[in-house]
Amino acid sequence: MQRVTILNRLEQAGVIAVVRGETKEEALKASHAIVKGGMKGIELTFTVPQADEAIGELVEMYKNQPEVVIGAGTVLDAITARLAIMAGAQYIVSPSFDPDTAEICNLYQIPYLPGCMTITEMKTALKSGVDIIKLFPGSAYGPSIVGALKAPMPQLNIMPTGGVSLENMEDWFNAGVVTVGVGGNLLAPAKTGDFDKVTEMAQQYMEKFRAIKGA
Repeated sequence: MQRVTILNRLEQAGVIAVVRGETKEEALKASHAIVKGGMKGIELTFTVPQADEAIGELVEMYKNQPEVVIGAGTVLDAITARLAIMAGAQYIVSPSFDPDTAEICNLYQIPYLPGCMTITEMKTALKSGVDIIKLFPGSAYGPSIVGALKAPMPQLNIMPTGGVSLENMEDWFNAGVVTVGVGGNLLAPAKTGDFDKVTEMAQQYMEKFRAIKGA
């Protein structure tokens, strides 16, 4: 039931922070600032140096806070996926669909969220056991694409990433997505070391999410 539990936590988290950074230390500080702001979903990308170590440290740090879900992003192949899973990653995100990665995630009962742009890619991903499709880049379409995709495939669970903002997040949820991924504007202050501003941005996203859900 591990996979189902993690999927439920991702949906409850609502907003997933896509964490990048020039150094492992920057990514860790940003992640802590985001959690401090009330955001419970962290996707630490493998563009971060020593990403597997950073993931391991985050999993250890928040092991007593099960609502905090730590995943690995920018996972391009099955080898990297297994490395992330062994480090403790609770879900795997890719910019594109990779069948070998889907297989290794299925083996370990870890949710796999691959980036897809077309209905064909999404159908292929579903056949490989994928539960949530990462619509990437979301900025290439906008919220209106969700209804068009779900018309022939209502079983699609979609997480748009890229182009999601405070201004359009409500449009995405109203269109029927299960969760959203945010990065750019949330993490921008981290580049200058302003982690308090990252916390503030995370708080704004979560306030908006609660308002959308009527919580």
